[in-house]
Amino acid sequence: MKDKIKIKGHLKSYLQWSLYMIGFLIIINLLVGIIDLRAGILLAVFTVIYSMMAIWFYLYRRKRLMGSLVEFAAEYSNVQKQLLGDLDLPYGIADENGKLLWGNRALTEVLEEEKPIKTSRKNITAIFPEITRSTLTLKSGIEEVHSSLRERKYRIQLKAISITEFADSAVKIVGSQELDRSLIAVYLFDETEILTYKQMVNDQKMVAGLIYLDNYDEALESVEEVRRSLLTALIDRKITKYIGRMNGIVKKLEKDKYFFAIKQCYVPELKENRFSILEEVKTVNIGNEMAVTLSIGLGMNGDSYSQNYDYARMAIDMALGRGGDQAVVKDGERIQYFGGKAQQVEKTTRVKARVKAHALRELMETKDRLLIMGHRMTDIDAFGSAIGIYRIAVAMNKKANIVLNEVNSSVRPMMDRFVNNPEYPDDLFLTGSQAAELVDSNTILVVVDVNRPSITDAPELLKLAKTIVVLDHHRQSSEIITNAVLSYVEPYASSACEMVAEVLQYIADGIRIRPAEADAMYAGIVIDTNNFTNQTGVRTFEAAAYLRRSGADVVRVRKIFRDDLSEYKAKAETVRAAEIFENYFAISQCPADGVDSPTIVGAQAANELLNIAGMKASVVLTPYNGKIYISARSIDEVNVQVMMEKLGGGGHRTIAGAQLENVTVEEAREQVKAVIREMLEKGDIS
Repeated sequence: MKDKIKIKGHLKSYLQWSLYMIGFLIIINLLVGIIDLRAGILLAVFTVIYSMMAIWFYLYRRKRLMGSLVEFAAEYSNVQKQLLGDLDLPYGIADENGKLLWGNRALTEVLEEEKPIKTSRKNITAIFPEITRSTLTLKSGIEEVHSSLRERKYRIQLKAISITEFADSAVKIVGSQELDRSLIAVYLFDETEILTYKQMVNDQKMVAGLIYLDNYDEALESVEEVRRSLLTALIDRKITKYIGRMNGIVKKLEKDKYFFAIKQCYVPELKENRFSILEEVKTVNIGNEMAVTLSIGLGMNGDSYSQNYDYARMAIDMALGRGGDQAVVKDGERIQYFGGKAQQVEKTTRVKARVKAHALRELMETKDRLLIMGHRMTDIDAFGSAIGIYRIAVAMNKKANIVLNEVNSSVRPMMDRFVNNPEYPDDLFLTGSQAAELVDSNTILVVVDVNRPSITDAPELLKLAKTIVVLDHHRQSSEIITNAVLSYVEPYASSACEMVAEVLQYIADGIRIRPAEADAMYAGIVIDTNNFTNQTGVRTFEAAAYLRRSGADVVRVRKIFRDDLSEYKAKAETVRAAEIFENYFAISQCPADGVDSPTIVGAQAANELLNIAGMKASVVLTPYNGKIYISARSIDEVNVQVMMEKLGGGGHRTIAGAQLENVTVEEAREQVKAVIREMLEKGDIS
C-alpha cells in the first residue's frame, strides 16, 4: 500500500527541490567556466557529485521517508481515535436506517450498553422515538431533535457525512463492502441542567392579574343594607385566601376591582382546576338573591412587568366583553378562556347606552358620510340595525349607505320594502367594491352585529376607513376589530337591533323612524330572540315597545318571515334526522338542495330542536357552497359560543356558529362530538 501512495501538495514540492538545484548549479557552472576554465572544471566535479546524491536520495530514500510518514500518520490516527473514544461528548456513527455502527465510551455509558455498540447494533429510532424515518433523510444536511432518556434531556444533532473523506477509517469500522452506503454522525448534547435552570427562571416570573366583580351593585341591592358590608367582606376573604394559597399578593383597587401578582409556576395549577374561584365566589350567600360572579384577566410572558399588566388589562377587557364569569389568560400572543358557564346579567341602567350614543353623535358631527356594514351572509338583525343607523345619519343630515354584498331569502322580503322606494335613495345599498371608492378622510364606517374583522361583509373597508365604530351584541373572541375609535359591545343585549333602538332614543331629540324601518328593527329582535324566548330581558321588551310605538306591525313582520314549503320541509327533515348524542345534545344535518338559504333554515331547525325535552344544546350542520356551516343553540346550561370557538367560530352564549372548510359532513359531525366530549370531561358542561 506504501508503494501506491502518491505524493502531492507541499511534500511533493519539498522532495523535488533538490532536483531543481541541479539545474541551478549547472547554470552557475557554465558562467564560472566562462570566467575561469579551471575553476569551472573544479565546480563541475562538485556539481556531478551533488547531482548523483540528489537523484539517489529522490529515487531510493523517498520510499523510506514515505514509510516514516505513513507510520507517523498511523500513530496520529490511533491517537485521534483514542481521543475520540475518550471524548466526554457522546458521539456515534449510524447508517441511513438509523442502526448504530460505532459509538464512543460516553455514548455507551448514556445508552447503558454492556457490550460495544458496534456489536449490539441498536437503532437510534428505537432509543429516541422523536427521531423518525423522515428525520434520518437529513434534507438540510443537519437535523436537530430534542428527546429524553432515563430522566435526562438531550439535544441530538444528526449530520450527514461523506465516507470518501475517511475511507481508511471507514474500512476498519464498517468493512469495505459497506463503503457505498451513506453514514450519519450522531451527537448527544445533555441539556437537562440548562432546561432545569430555564424552567426555574420561568417559574419565578411575575404574572399580573386583575379581578373584577361583574354584578357587584346588583348583588348588593339584592341583600339587606345592614348585611351588605358582610357580603363584601366575605367576597374579599374568598379572593384573598385564593391568591394567598399561591403565595401571591392581592390589592383592592376599587370596591369591585382587585389587582394580584403570583409566580408563573402556579399558572398550570390555576388552569388545571379551571380557576375554581369562579365557582367558589358564587357560594357566598347571606340572603342575596343574586349570586356574585367575577371575571379574571391574567397577563404573562411579556417583556416587562408593565407589559404583563397591559396583557392583564387586555385579558380582563376580553373577559368582560364575553359576558363575564370567566377567566382569560393572555400568554404573549396566545389567549385562553376558562369558565363562562353563568348566564350574564342584564344591566338595568341605560347610562352606558346614553354615553355611547353621545360619543357616536360627536363623531358623526365631524364627518360627512357614513358607511354601514354588517357581517357576511347578512341576517335580519344586521340588516335592521344597519337601517337604524341609517335613520340616525339622515336625521343629522349626513349621507349614508349600507354595504350589502349578498342578499339571502331571509333578508330579501324586508329589503324589497326599501328598494325602488321613492322615500329612499337609489344608492342606499352598495356592494363592498362600490363602497371602497367612496371612503375618504370624512367617512365613518359603522360595523353592526359583528366584531370579528374576518367575517364582516367587506373586510377591505376596515383597512381603508380611518374612523370605525363597532356596535355588537356577540361575545368577543381573540379576533377583534382593533382600530375602532368607538366600540359598544354588550353581550347581554338580545340583538344589535335592541342596542340601536336604545341609541336612537338618546343620540338626538326628535328622531322619528318610519314604519318600514321600525319593522326591520323589530324583526331583528324577534329573530335573534326566537320570538322573545332567548336572551330576553327588560330592556329587550322596552326596545320592542319603542319600535311598536314607532309603527312596527307585528302581523306584518310575521307574514314577511313565513317559510315557503321547500324550506319548511327541509326544516322538518332536519328535525326528523336528529341524533341524540350523550343524552343531551341534538345533532343533525340540514339538506341544502332546493332551498335558497339553507344556512338560515339550519339555524331555524337548531332552534326547533331545543324544544325536545331534555336537550341542553342543538347543533345543525349545513353543507353549502363548499363549506360546512354549523349552527349551535342552547337555552341556559351550555355555552355554545365556547363550543364553536373550538371549531374556529364564535357568537353568543346561547346562539353561535362556525364554518369548516375541506371536510365532509361526517368529519364535521365527528369534530363537533369530539368538542362536546372534551367539554364534558373538563366540566365546562354540567
